[in-house]
Amino acid sequence: MIFLTAAPPHSPAALTFDIQCPCWYNFHAMNSDAITQDILQTAIEAAHQAGQLLAERYCTEHNVAVKGYRDIVTEADTAAERVILDLIRRRFPHHAILSEEAGGDDIGNGYGWIIDPLDGTTNYAHHLPSFAVSIGVLKDSIPIVGVIYDPLCRHTFAAVQGAGATLNGRPLHVSRLAQLEGAVVGLDWGHSDEVREQVLSNLLKLAHHCSTVRAFGSATLALAYVAAGWLDVYLHLALKPWDVAAGILLVAEAGGRCTTPDGGMYQVHLPACLATNGALHEQVLNILNGRCVR
Repeated sequence: MIFLTAAPPHSPAALTFDIQCPCWYNFHAMNSDAITQDILQTAIEAAHQAGQLLAERYCTEHNVAVKGYRDIVTEADTAAERVILDLIRRRFPHHAILSEEAGGDDIGNGYGWIIDPLDGTTNYAHHLPSFAVSIGVLKDSIPIVGVIYDPLCRHTFAAVQGAGATLNGRPLHVSRLAQLEGAVVGLDWGHSDEVREQVLSNLLKLAHHCSTVRAFGSATLALAYVAAGWLDVYLHLALKPWDVAAGILLVAEAGGRCTTPDGGMYQVHLPACLATNGALHEQVLNILNGRCVR
């Protein structure tokens, strides 16, 4: 078991950052080609630059606009997004980009960047310290690089296809818990009433079998926590590509498993995802699909 110690909490007003690529990343050691190394470095730099901006504005009052039912955006979302897009476009002008606020290109053949400049906007707007920057890169629709950055804890989660996952340069592995009764299960609500009713139904099924349940308000952080072994199971029924493009690679490279809630292959365009440490996956699938009676 690898034990990781979180950085101590900091006052956001006092945070300072080195927004260059941190020295603890040895790209050549990650067994990836040169273009993938450059992509990873850019993703980390972009996430850190956006995270610095988010941390600096965290304690201020925000301009909040409604963009949909139970769905908001702040000035920090769009400002962080501009920072990320500017850096990617300078370095990789021919790559496709899809970002939550700006929209963008279809992600298919070739390289495609999928960006959430601020996942957990509602938390951020209410000064709840659970939010992150997420940058995932796909090649021919397959995730190859994922970076999730929590600027308040200074946690940089990173993964490269076939090279493992790390937190601030240290290897990550999912938990080794094999019995659901000891599991910490995460879920999030989604926006629509219909989805929330489905979430409540699943909660009632799972709550009888697990240790406890948490809702984070940030799918990207929850997936990173599964990869880190801090969370054993995570279920979300209303995801967008920018919520998962980085996180599902982190989970896979840390030894976990992601499927649809009925056990099908999960891909970034699908709304419903079950992520686990792998050892608990079949148990959870059985419960969700009525194949387990207490």
